Amino acid sequence: QVKLVESGGGLVQAGGSLRLSCAASGRTFSTYTMAWFRQAPGKDREFVCRISSSGGTTNYADSVKGRFTISRDNAKNTVYLQMNSLKSDDTAVYYCAARVPKGSFTTQYDYWGQGTQVTVSS
Repeated sequence: QVKLVESGGGLVQAGGSLRLSCAASGRTFSTYTMAWFRQAPGKDREFVCRISSSGGTTNYADSVKGRFTISRDNAKNTVYLQMNSLKSDDTAVYYCAARVPKGSFTTQYDYWGQGTQVTVSS
């Protein structure tokens, strides 16, 4: 069992910045692909970004590219999402997710956090 706990959400004005954290339990965090998703009111959950187990590879949705940065500290079992130049469209519940290694290609995630609310005011 892996438990993911997000923190750092809150209210911020457009153009501002916020950093989310996701703390993971377990002893194999350094083997997980980690990702952030978000879900805005009336919309489906959408992919935001992901980072490889080593931190050497990242991928971002076009909507956040250049503004958001995902990073991880495997020694602390923590993944971060630095959000800059925030827009009203970024308002959503943000979820941390983990994918365990399976030895085959997959885009599915195995564990999810409870989510943290990010609200960007105009």
